[in-house]
Amino acid sequence: MICGEGVEGVGDVLPRGRESLVAASALPPIRLHDPRRGATTFALAGGVDMKVVSEMLGHSSIKITSDIYTSVLPEIAKDAAEAAAKLVPLQRKTEAEAHAKAATKAAAEAEKAKRKAAKKAKFKAKKAKG
Repeated sequence: MICGEGVEGVGDVLPRGRESLVAASALPPIRLHDPRRGATTFALAGGVDMKVVSEMLGHSSIKITSDIYTSVLPEIAKDAAEAAAKLVPLQRKTEAEAHAKAATKAAAEAEKAKRKAAKKAKFKAKKAKG
């Protein structure tokens, strides 16, 4: 389990002596659950399944973990929405795609007309000679 929940003495020792430990370490003060929250946040951001994280934390339900930690990472929600959107086929092309397709088609038709005119001119020249 991450943290010292349920460990005898943790609740007694840290809060009382914490100020002197923090002062001696020259580190910024942190709350007891900050490392736990940080580890959980990194696990979720790294793609660890919510059920695994829930068990790691010792939560009785995945709902508890989800309620507490999903608000921490809005980018997880964004990534999930983008992943779902990729599964849905686009029904309409964007305007830029439609214009590009029309331009390509027009260029192909112009090239075809040019070849046809050249062939016709060649045929007329051949007919005039002979």
